[in-house]
Amino acid sequence: MSGLEFPLHNDTTRKIIHIDMDAFFASVEERDQPELAAHPLVIARHPKDTGGRGVVTTANYHARKFGIHSAMSAQKAYELCPKARFIPGNHEKYREISRQVREIFFRYTDLVEPVSIDEAYLDVTINHIHSRSAIKVAKCIQHDIFNELQLTCSAGVSYNKFLAKLASDYQKPRGLTVILPEEAQDFLQRLPIEKFHGVGKKTIPKMHELGIFTGKDLARYSEMDLIQQFGKMGYSLYRKVRGIHLAPVEIHRERKSLGRERTYGQALQTEEQCLAQLRQLAQDVEKQLLKEQKHGNIVVLKLRYDDFTTKTKRISLRQAIHRKEELFSQASLLFEEVFQEEQGVRLLGITVTGLDPIAYEHIELPLWQKEPDHT
Repeated sequence: MSGLEFPLHNDTTRKIIHIDMDAFFASVEERDQPELAAHPLVIARHPKDTGGRGVVTTANYHARKFGIHSAMSAQKAYELCPKARFIPGNHEKYREISRQVREIFFRYTDLVEPVSIDEAYLDVTINHIHSRSAIKVAKCIQHDIFNELQLTCSAGVSYNKFLAKLASDYQKPRGLTVILPEEAQDFLQRLPIEKFHGVGKKTIPKMHELGIFTGKDLARYSEMDLIQQFGKMGYSLYRKVRGIHLAPVEIHRERKSLGRERTYGQALQTEEQCLAQLRQLAQDVEKQLLKEQKHGNIVVLKLRYDDFTTKTKRISLRQAIHRKEELFSQASLLFEEVFQEEQGVRLLGITVTGLDPIAYEHIELPLWQKEPDHT
């Protein structure tokens, strides 16, 4: 399967840290209510209060021993562990603590790339404490977060983002895992294929059909074989299994999409109720787009029914839009294609992608002056 391959460039000079807060929302609640730490804790509304609706945001490590995980239905979590404590969560509080965590990051480097509310990449090749050791910087960050915020995090240290992320997942909670350049190949050879970023649930069966179960199996395939089988992802995986990932830590991440979605404790039962909510969502998305000075030419509707079946539908437009009237018009057309009256709707969302600055909006120039139409 392997053939003649072109030599690949690898940069092993960088020092990258990936920080991942441990069970972030649950840990915040345990910190603020210490008695919760002794119990399985689920961040979600109790299904008894919602008629069985709701989704787990996160769970503490006690709850995870019962098989509870994020994105699971709250009802399923309750069935797995009826004695678990359920807390709705306070997202405003979590956002503020996330901001405090990032302030700690900036003490050590200006090159910080947040990827979610509870994780970020840091490039500490050059850092504010003038240390040549990324391990020392990672330990300092863990120390500061624990001492100042009474929270724990796991850290991964390596020479690129892909490996640093793998390292932070390797030992949780409170872990610090280092993958040195000379250790990367051995680490990746032993890694299960589902641990490779980008390999999702739909891809795993195809990988297994090809006899790919670990990084060692993946490395046997040529670049062309992987591209033929998996397209662009094959190109990326060919490099990742060899420890190559040159993407920089991005200080300002370009927004690829803007949107808003809403979950309803009381399911929406009628078309009129849903359209009223879509109109409000369109108004919210317009505000976001104007704030970012963006518009886009792809509108995506997301809809989730009572039974957790989720539908997404998109439309690509010839011209970019950002006005609430246009957004509502396109979203309502998509809604008509997927709405089923016999089922309650528990989530609606509108997202705009294909973003460009509004300043780039196409302007039609009058090439000639039309004569007034008096007919």
